[in-house]
Amino acid sequence: MNIEIVEKADHLQLIEVWEASVRATHDFLAEDDLQELKPLILEQYFDAVDLRCAKNGNGEIQGFCGVHDGNIEMLFISPEARGKGIGAMLAAHAIKEQGASKVDVNEQNEQALGFYQHIGFKVTGRSPVDGQGKPYPLLHMAL
Repeated sequence: MNIEIVEKADHLQLIEVWEASVRATHDFLAEDDLQELKPLILEQYFDAVDLRCAKNGNGEIQGFCGVHDGNIEMLFISPEARGKGIGAMLAAHAIKEQGASKVDVNEQNEQALGFYQHIGFKVTGRSPVDGQGKPYPLLHMAL
């Protein structure tokens, strides 16, 4: 597994990984909200973060992580690749190489909360809505 800088040409593959990952882990997210987020992520959010991806030996993207201003803004793993250490590898890279020390996690995403706690993050606060003002509470976490 190699960690590489994401190229613009990779964005369509990233959005496929994002959607598959969200569908596998964010069962609390309404379909309308997912469809509303998809073009924003593809057209704005990918360009707003320092993106890295994990590619397998065949060059297929298995997961990706985006960091901005010390925050892990996105970390998504292909459902088929979950549980194989790719998220931990991307998070470690984000912390060591990209200076990440904070992350916001959807409160309803217990798997992500547990993952970040497992790698050393602690809850430091809570917001009742997400970044779009939707009723998906966020837990603020830091190392």
